Amino acid sequence: MAAFKAGIIGCGGRGRAHARGYQASPDVQIVACSDPFADARDAFAEQFEVPNTYEDYEEMLEKESLDFVSVCTRIALHRDMVIAAANSGIKAIHAEKPMAPTWGDAKALYQACVDNDVIITFCHQRRFGAQFIKAKQLANEGAIGELRRLEGSCPNLLDWGTHWFDMFLFYNNDEPVDWVIGQIDVAEEKLVFGTQVETSGLSWIRWKNGVEGLLTTGGVSLNGFSNRLIGTEGIIDVGGGAPVRLLRAGTDGWETPDLNDIPKGDDTVLSVLEVVDSVKTGREPELSGRKAI
Repeated sequence: MAAFKAGIIGCGGRGRAHARGYQASPDVQIVACSDPFADARDAFAEQFEVPNTYEDYEEMLEKESLDFVSVCTRIALHRDMVIAAANSGIKAIHAEKPMAPTWGDAKALYQACVDNDVIITFCHQRRFGAQFIKAKQLANEGAIGELRRLEGSCPNLLDWGTHWFDMFLFYNNDEPVDWVIGQIDVAEEKLVFGTQVETSGLSWIRWKNGVEGLLTTGGVSLNGFSNRLIGTEGIIDVGGGAPVRLLRAGTDGWETPDLNDIPKGDDTVLSVLEVVDSVKTGREPELSGRKAI
């Protein structure tokens, strides 16, 4: 019998991704799911053999003695759902990113978890992707000398931008940020998950260890790669023509590092398993809310 019980709020694609993570753990059983749409929750329950389904997530939290809750809904709902889960006596919440549509909501839901001694994590699953792990590994090993600058590009800040900001923190070993400057253009109406996003934008970051970062979005996005790490003796690109490529100072061209030494697996599944392990061991999870906020 599994030691822990999990419930899923939101039975769409991301809810299914989280469910596969819980199913991969011998320590967890998914005992309940919640979704306002009957077809979605019934199909989910059939696929993952979930015994109890609910239209109302609050009823699920009240009736089920859950240890884990995944919040896999639109971000406008995150604050109320996370706070309700944090107040229900559970051990951990694994929520989809981004945290919330506003800074105030993000702080409120995080504080509710702190006050209730509940682990809160957000699914910035790229930290478990082989190409990103390899890039960090190369940087830490000194393949490009001292890390000086991080660059990234994506369509918008709300959806992909949260991933790339998290990758910047990941590459820079979660060093504290010193300051941030940003500029956005909202000349056109663009909605993501029902929330207004920028037409284009620039974000400039400086960490206390001197590393700087530049994220471009929308029409001013940099082309050719997803992330770039620039050091005193070389460059690492992540994405583009190869998962990872390395240019060392004084060499003739790009290298394509081997990723075979990096454990493979579904990034989201690995993120869920890591949260489960953090509850078992008592350590801070890789995707902790402290890092996300």
